[in-house]
Amino acid sequence: MNVLIIEDEVKTAKALARLITLVKPEAVIVASIQSVETSVQYLSSNTAPDLIFMDIQLADGLSFDIFKRVKIVSPVVFCTAYNDYAIEAFKVNGIDYVLKPIAEENIRAAFDKVYGLKNFFQTHKNEVNDIEVLINRIEENSGKKSFLVFKNNKYLIVPTETIAFFYIRNETPAIVNFDQEEYSISQSLDEVSHLLPAKQFFRLNRQYLINFKAVKEVEHYFARKLMVRLIIPSPDKLLVGKDKVTAFLSWLENR
Repeated sequence: MNVLIIEDEVKTAKALARLITLVKPEAVIVASIQSVETSVQYLSSNTAPDLIFMDIQLADGLSFDIFKRVKIVSPVVFCTAYNDYAIEAFKVNGIDYVLKPIAEENIRAAFDKVYGLKNFFQTHKNEVNDIEVLINRIEENSGKKSFLVFKNNKYLIVPTETIAFFYIRNETPAIVNFDQEEYSISQSLDEVSHLLPAKQFFRLNRQYLINFKAVKEVEHYFARKLMVRLIIPSPDKLLVGKDKVTAFLSWLENR
C-alpha cells in the first residue's frame, strides 16, 4: 500500500510515518509534503496513492484548497489539532478525522476503515455505481446558492449562478455578475471558495475566483502561463501561473 503524508510539521510527519510503518509494515511512504502548492504539483503528476494522511492547516493555507485545484481519488485521513473542520473534511474524501496527538490505535482504526471500504466496494459493485450517480447529482446541486449584499442603503440577494467572478478590489472582496453589476461582500476569497461548488468556480490566483460559465477563451502566455478571457470585461489581466495550469485545464475539461 502506497501512503502519502501531507503535514507541514516535519517532526509530526516523521512520527506519523513511524506509526504507519509500525501498524502496516508493508506500507510504503511515497512522499512527505509540507504545503498546498507542493501537494497540488505532486498529485497532478504522480499516480494516486492508496491512502493520504493530511493535516488541515498547512503553511500556505488550508488543505481543502488542494481539492479545489486537483482531482483526488484517494481516501484521506485528516489529522489536525482542531475539531472545527470535521464537517468540511467529510464533504471531500475524508474517511477518518483524527485529533493530534495521534496514537497507534488511531492509525490502526484508519487502516481498518480503508480495508473495510475496499471490501464493500468489491462485493457491492452495482450498488456503488448507483451511489456514485447519486453523489454526482448531489455535488452538482451543492454549494452556496446566493450572497446577501448591501448597496445604496438596500440589502440585495445575488444568486450564485448569476456571478461571473469574485475579485479583490482595493483590498476589498467584490462580486461582479453577468450584467456587470458590482457589489462588495464581507467574506474573504478564501472563505468564498469553500462555500462554492468546485466544479463551477475556480480560484485562478489570489485576486480572482471565476465561474466556468464566464470563461470565453484561454490562450498561452509568457513563462508557461495561461491568459483567460471572460465573456465580460475584468479589471485586470487574468493569468494562471504555471503551477496551476494542469489543475485549471483539468477543471475546464472535466465537466
